[in-house]
Amino acid sequence: MQTLAATTDLLQLFAEPSRVRLAALLAEHELTVNDLTSITQLGQSRVSTHLGKLREAGVLCDRRAGGSTYYRLNNGQMPAAARQVWTLIAGDLRDQLVEVDRQRCAALLAARQKTARWPDTVAGEMERHYSPGRTWESLGRGLLGLLRLGDTLDAGAGDGATAQLIAPHARSVTCLDQSETLIQAARTRLAGFSNVRFQIGDLHDLPFPDRSFDDVLLFNVLTALAMPARALGECARVLRPGGRLALVTLAQHAHQDVTSAYAHRHAGFAPATLRKMLKKAHLDVEQCEITVRERRAPYFQVVTALGRRSK
Repeated sequence: MQTLAATTDLLQLFAEPSRVRLAALLAEHELTVNDLTSITQLGQSRVSTHLGKLREAGVLCDRRAGGSTYYRLNNGQMPAAARQVWTLIAGDLRDQLVEVDRQRCAALLAARQKTARWPDTVAGEMERHYSPGRTWESLGRGLLGLLRLGDTLDAGAGDGATAQLIAPHARSVTCLDQSETLIQAARTRLAGFSNVRFQIGDLHDLPFPDRSFDDVLLFNVLTALAMPARALGECARVLRPGGRLALVTLAQHAHQDVTSAYAHRHAGFAPATLRKMLKKAHLDVEQCEITVRERRAPYFQVVTALGRRSK
């Protein structure tokens, strides 16, 4: 909840047309002060002043690269109130001046591209840019070739998409889901693997003996569970000593209007909260942090956690 003064300051921040122009450009590209001066034809001091105000409000972030400072929209960490106002503005922004800015920006970047090698143009932020064949999927599939798993439980396996990726690299894979429809789809998808079995069951009461698995995967499931802490306890119970739980889930958010359509019961989990839940399940927490920030509204964040059963 914002004070009246804070709300007024935020509205005044976006009441300046030049700041909206700059934010619109930086929502699409990472640019320097010189770039923005050339594109908008505003004075350099004026551009710098506006960028400073937007950065102080958390709307922008910057990074140093050599002798230059690059600015971009602060998608992952923008304060909620500022994000709401900006989303409203950007969603209905139709202006000739903004369109001219975009055209000039495209021309500037195209000219720069002709005179520089692609790797040099993205140095320091290569993971944020596409090049032919260089995708997160291709990276993930390449790294999977190095993976060696034991007896693995895919808890909340859905239709077996994840199990299909790891089955060639595991001693065995057990796909568990409460949906008979999804398990049948997983059977069809994984029909060619002799080391995969299927089980209909409840994550709150896993139908396996203690210490049955070397690895447990809990990917994009926790927010849909009625009792997530109990499910974590069950996952820990079926791990062997030294076994690992790998978990991926949404970070805490305020967009249940979006996630309710996907049958989510919980609005994500803060890393600190999730870390406490893992420790309560008697797991040694090796990682628990936000690892992904989506680049499109409403800018969901994802927590990756890894816990190990010590005994």
